[in-house]
Amino acid sequence: MKNLKEKIQIVSGMRPTGKLHLGHYHGVLKNWIRLQEDHDCFFFVADWHALTTEYEHPDVIQESTRDVLLDWLSVGLDPKKVTIFIQSHVKEHAELHVLLSMITPLGWLERVPSYKEMKQELASKDLSTYGFLGYPLLQAADVALYNGNRVPVGIDQVPHIELAREIVRRFNHLYGDTLVEAQSLLTESPKFLGLDRRKMSKSYNNSIYLSDSADEVQKKIKTAITDPARIRREDRGNPDVCVVYDYHKLHSSAEEIDRVATECRSAKLGCVDDKKRMTEIINAFLDPFRKKREDFLKHPDYLNEVIQKGRTRASELACQTMERVRKAMKLF
Repeated sequence: MKNLKEKIQIVSGMRPTGKLHLGHYHGVLKNWIRLQEDHDCFFFVADWHALTTEYEHPDVIQESTRDVLLDWLSVGLDPKKVTIFIQSHVKEHAELHVLLSMITPLGWLERVPSYKEMKQELASKDLSTYGFLGYPLLQAADVALYNGNRVPVGIDQVPHIELAREIVRRFNHLYGDTLVEAQSLLTESPKFLGLDRRKMSKSYNNSIYLSDSADEVQKKIKTAITDPARIRREDRGNPDVCVVYDYHKLHSSAEEIDRVATECRSAKLGCVDDKKRMTEIINAFLDPFRKKREDFLKHPDYLNEVIQKGRTRASELACQTMERVRKAMKLF
């Protein structure tokens, strides 16, 4: 196992719950694109994880899976550098999940902070299922299956990785040194608010999607919340409570960010004009993604090829891991 632990292996996934938005790009994808240059990365569409909350709408998951893959490729994830695949295409995820469930105390799952938080956040859905309770265990299997020793996460996901580490340690204690223990790779996830200043989310209908047309972006930014205390054009504004200014921080030059703040506070720059400028900036940012997406849509065979090649590579490594697991547990 020594050689597996020394090699940096990145594993991460994303639930397919719809097209991806700017929050996904700045919070996750930008970091993945950086990691693919220097590490062995496995990035998967976590369709089984999506079932934990969307089990009544599997048709949406299927459609969203292709949307997610298109968005990944459009923003620059390169299948020549990373392994891109769909979770359910590699059945070993389910096998390892079942075997790990045999040794995982129920209390370990119940104490994961996000379990109660998400039940409250999604109170309208019936989440009294093992699938929802056990999804951190499936995450542990996802990572261990590919010898993942680094998992890029935000601070809120650290408890999930700590649980995965505990489960792997318990397995190795029972059956010998077999699985690799992962570590969190903390990443800066800049706060990217939705148009209404809440978290950017499909459920809030406040998102700018990576695949939005130029007209859609224009219409959406017109609705963005600015300083509510600035009623008239000549009123001085506070950029710190303005969503458009937040977008400047991630998309504009340092000079423009300073200029917008100064001119907002002095009432030299109006909200309407600033929104027009932000529309230009966002559309210029998204335009290369749109063009790539259109090209991929014209060549559906390429996407199918990426899926198949990713499945083959992921399955190869997953099978090797499961051979070790079965041998350790004396299951043949």
